Amino acid sequence: MISRVLSAAILAGLLAGLVVTLVQFAKVTPLILQAEVFEVAVPGSAAAAAPETAPAAQGVFDDMERAAMTLGANLITGMGFALVLASAILFSGRAVTLRSGAVWGLAGFLVVALAPALGLAPELPGAPEIDLASRQLWWGGTVLATAAGGALTVLKGGPVFSALGIALIALPHVIGAPQPESHTAFFPAGLAADYAAASLAAAAIFWLVLGAATGWTLSRCAPSEPA
Repeated sequence: MISRVLSAAILAGLLAGLVVTLVQFAKVTPLILQAEVFEVAVPGSAAAAAPETAPAAQGVFDDMERAAMTLGANLITGMGFALVLASAILFSGRAVTLRSGAVWGLAGFLVVALAPALGLAPELPGAPEIDLASRQLWWGGTVLATAAGGALTVLKGGPVFSALGIALIALPHVIGAPQPESHTAFFPAGLAADYAAASLAAAAIFWLVLGAATGWTLSRCAPSEPA
């Protein structure tokens, strides 16, 4: 039973990772490349100070390396999140279908991508730096608080649990996300906005595919009855 659930989650994660990689290549990567052009054009930046190499050969190698690393990271991320999502679905004891899986995927997007992005939007290369430890701490706290708050509000329900859940969801944003010392960037603000929107759209597609695929595969290997 456990091996079949693991296999189902891994298959769903691989599918979602492949799909989001294609979306990123089409919509997200071009924006990153544009930002890198602005960064190289700024005198004194790390990119501008880098030694020159053979442009054509190095460019092809860099593109292939970027593509391979992006695909590998997305596949690993997809499998990891699929296992977490499958565990949450089975633990809830609710019906497992493609549709319910998509709903769980939407919840995953809200928890892992959208809620943290309200304070820490996806950033392009050359964006003002924020202390990494503070950024990771706030992101992790926001994900945990949003997940716990959502579970209390949706799964438990009732005035008390709903109020507590909403308070948990709001808490990280009341505290506030860490901010950079300077808001000066190498690239136009419009490019940053386009990147944030494209990244969130790619994340939404990833989570919807992941949820639907996880629900469908679980319904084939471990069907459950509604609680």
